[in-house]
Amino acid sequence: MNVVMINGSRRAKGCTYTGLGIVSDVLSEQGIDSEVVHVTDADAVSRTLGLLPDADGLVIGSPVYWAGPSGEAKTFLDLLWGRASRDLLAGKPCAILASARRAGTTTTLDALAKYPEYAEMPLVSSFYWPLIHGVAAEDVLRDEEGVEILRQLGANMAWMLRCIEAGRAAGIELPAASKSVQTNFIR
Repeated sequence: MNVVMINGSRRAKGCTYTGLGIVSDVLSEQGIDSEVVHVTDADAVSRTLGLLPDADGLVIGSPVYWAGPSGEAKTFLDLLWGRASRDLLAGKPCAILASARRAGTTTTLDALAKYPEYAEMPLVSSFYWPLIHGVAAEDVLRDEEGVEILRQLGANMAWMLRCIEAGRAAGIELPAASKSVQTNFIR
């Protein structure tokens, strides 16, 4: 199994990357591979589109900038979701996480959660909001509660991946796509 991890930070190896690493470590302990895509890489959207056919799940992480996801994360996700088809995303579990110095994490999580919800992706949760605090990468590892929240997030992702795998082995398939009907509120 394989999980694609999206680092929505301007900093390739900062706090968000460290938080993703905590989740990745737990997945690795469960025999699940992961690969990080950094959103500011020139070919990040195309690279992710190339990884999605073989991906079993997705983890999206963003730092908090102005009480929301980074502009880089938002732009990346808008582009990726605009180009990804249903068969690349639907039914694949997705976890989200936010990193911050102090506040703005829950509004960031609210914004990030809209992407997997729109794409029919089950949202993986933990025992508290999936967030981590720190100014520098080494601070993140001292946020003991945050580390445990992200470790549980990784364990829950591994569990959900195994449940989906068991369901497929038992013949349970993803529901068929419904007919697309678009309306507006203008009469």
